[in-house]
Amino acid sequence: MLRLNAVGAGYGRLTVLHGIDIDVPQGQVIGLLGANGAGKTTLLNTIMGLLPTRAGGIEFMGESIANMKPHMIVKRGVTLVPQGRELFPSMTVRENLELAGLSFSSKDEIDTLREEQFTHFPRLRERQAQRAQTLSGGEQQMLAIARALMLRPKLLLLDEPTMGLAPMVVDDLGRVLRSLCEEQGQTILVVEQNLRLILSTTEHVHVMRNGKNVFDAETQTLRKDKDILRFYLE
Repeated sequence: MLRLNAVGAGYGRLTVLHGIDIDVPQGQVIGLLGANGAGKTTLLNTIMGLLPTRAGGIEFMGESIANMKPHMIVKRGVTLVPQGRELFPSMTVRENLELAGLSFSSKDEIDTLREEQFTHFPRLRERQAQRAQTLSGGEQQMLAIARALMLRPKLLLLDEPTMGLAPMVVDDLGRVLRSLCEEQGQTILVVEQNLRLILSTTEHVHVMRNGKNVFDAETQTLRKDKDILRFYLE
């Protein structure tokens, strides 16, 4: 579904990404691990057209999206949940969801999509009249993902979704991501430092260090030897 071929990108004179190769097959959850400064967020911003691609190619569903405008990439079915969640804090849960769906859906479709999100995240149904700023960190992350799903993405990109969350909330989030993949066929690329989420959720893991690919393997293999991944995160 998504293919990155020798992608290079950066800021000003600084090159951050050096020849990144990653494949994200349709209907799978793929993990991208790396320590702080590895270039993970830069990579997501490049995929979304927020940074120019300086080298290599990015294909989505067989079409080049390298250097395409961000709104056109979203229109083709790629949606990013960034670090920090970027919710509308003074709006309610329900309003955040409905606003997200306005660009792509009719009122009836928005109602259906909203109910789907409440099925995925029952806690949001209970909190639908609350302002986003009053939610816990875990609830805010659930809302951020639910809001992205209101756009009906073919590919969902998640940037450090477990940041600041308790282990129990991380486990809940992992179960939701697996459910989205197994029951809805949702394709997900999740960028993380949290081994707990990556090992419980993904089919394949890629590791970045200093803006380069340094390792990749099937998750099933890595569950038997977690020290391999810990080495690359140090």
